[in-house]
Amino acid sequence: MHLDGYPTLVAGRPWDIIFSMADPTTNPIDYLVIGHVAKDLTPEGPVLGGTVAYAGRTAHALGLRVGIVTSAGKDIDLSPLDDLEMICLPAEHTTTFENRNTPEGREQTLHARASNIGPEDIPSQWHTADIVHLGPIAAEVDPGLIDRFPDALVGITPQGWLRKWNQDGCISLRKWDQLIDFLPVADAVVLSVEDLGGDPQAAQEMAALCDILAVTISASGTHVFWNRQERHIPAPIVVEVDPTGSGDVFAAAFFVHLHQTKDPWEAAHFANHLAAVSVTRHGTAATPTIDEVRVAHYQVNP
Repeated sequence: MHLDGYPTLVAGRPWDIIFSMADPTTNPIDYLVIGHVAKDLTPEGPVLGGTVAYAGRTAHALGLRVGIVTSAGKDIDLSPLDDLEMICLPAEHTTTFENRNTPEGREQTLHARASNIGPEDIPSQWHTADIVHLGPIAAEVDPGLIDRFPDALVGITPQGWLRKWNQDGCISLRKWDQLIDFLPVADAVVLSVEDLGGDPQAAQEMAALCDILAVTISASGTHVFWNRQERHIPAPIVVEVDPTGSGDVFAAAFFVHLHQTKDPWEAAHFANHLAAVSVTRHGTAATPTIDEVRVAHYQVNP
């Protein structure tokens, strides 16, 4: 856990803030997630977001010991991550997004960006994690980290590597083919069809380079590509309140269940249930409860 205002300093390392009651690098973890937390600007005010927040809380709800390597300024409340071990690299500002709905569709703006995260920022003690999740949201994670964990299941959510922005911070999509060299190294890849500009052909082309690819399609569920097969795994029907973070909830649940069962079809079925529940709530409260995890397990294996 971390305690705001009481940083533990670790001499000789590139980070100078570790939000923890004790040095988290001495504690073993099962699930390592790397990427920026985000400050999402909403009409109700700024809220905590980012893949590491949603995925980390989901993995914790699934019973895993979670470690986060992130970067943020002092302008964000990290208390929703109190139950997780966390290293926070210092930054002048937290990565900050604003989303606006327009007649032409959603417009996303990047107002600020925290520090990059590279191999030297990951403590050696955390290289033993069973699952490593690279979750960039603003191209902050060095793709070279993909092959630094040979004994782990390495999952990536490459959304942040598929974003670019102009001098005004207006975000647009990059083509997925810049990831060609990295996709074959990952054990599993999860992204949304929106990350591919809604192009189903792009998913087919990506799948040829991935061991396992899961493409989420909002309320429709997920297309999973594995072993030269493609299956559509439908999602439960729910009343949507806020879809923010649902893809990250899906990814964490998918990676964890895949590690446990080695079955991508079952993992997607399980992850769909938790992602569906997540859209019925706002913010990081959308991550699953222990009871919801039990129900999802029962739905998959009654």
